[in-house]
Amino acid sequence: QVQLVESGGGLVQPGGSLRLSCAASGIISSINAMDWYRQAPEKEREFVAGATSSGSTNIADSVKGRFTVSRDIAKNTITLQMNSLKPEDTAVYYCNAPVIMTPKGIGFDYWGQGTQVAVSS
Repeated sequence: QVQLVESGGGLVQPGGSLRLSCAASGIISSINAMDWYRQAPEKEREFVAGATSSGSTNIADSVKGRFTVSRDIAKNTITLQMNSLKPEDTAVYYCNAPVIMTPKGIGFDYWGQGTQVAVSS
């Protein structure tokens, strides 16, 4: 069974940094895109950043210049480096894989359990 597991959340002061990681576990043939989303209290879930297996990345305008995203294809992981954090970055951050190829076939729309990021003084 394929699962996504996030780690690295926590409490940080404004201007600080955090690194989030997400690892896909299970018997996996390949994963093309892996993404990060976040959901703040009483707000809709929003896209933050994503990376494909070919190396292309996409960063939301709201975090561009502060966040970077990277993939380790061999380890089936995605990492979100968050710098210059602001209180408005406070949210639960979720890892997503739209499509995962396994020896048994194709699976769609995998989500991690989420990791809390709180930015506060």
